[in-house]
Amino acid sequence: MPNPFRGWGYIMKITSQEEYGLRILLRIARCHDDESMSIQALSIAEGLSPAYVAKLTRTLRQSGYINSTPGNIGGYILAKPATEININQVLKSLGGSLFKKEFCDEFTGASRLCTNSVDCSVRSLWQMVQFSIDQLLDKIQLSDLLGNEQKSGNLLNELLQQHRYPQMK
Repeated sequence: MPNPFRGWGYIMKITSQEEYGLRILLRIARCHDDESMSIQALSIAEGLSPAYVAKLTRTLRQSGYINSTPGNIGGYILAKPATEININQVLKSLGGSLFKKEFCDEFTGASRLCTNSVDCSVRSLWQMVQFSIDQLLDKIQLSDLLGNEQKSGNLLNELLQQHRYPQMK
């Protein structure tokens, strides 16, 4: 199956921490029950520096998604079943929301307060976008992403049809 995003003409802005953190979590989830993945193995598999992998695994561990296993063959395993790990929550733990209430405080222009702080149609747009993203991502568990791209693409198309969005080509 071709890339489901091809042809839409858009590029989504995702932080490297969100992208690589999710990929690392998926690598760990694909391990068999009695296996773990070390920082070195994750580093090689994803083409990332061991220091960056250590940073991401620390975030994932502190958020309760993975546990470390001690010893010479130690590494990381899922802290709970992949069916119980919500993608929206994972992404928020890795990078936060696209839009937060504090957002307007960060983009005030040259003034201390935003000139549109009382009546802002743009704020409404970002709230709607965040709401839509949350609605979609709340329906996806880590287990939904463990298959191949075609399987994940089919799931995404089903979710989009439930929301009455046009199917991706």
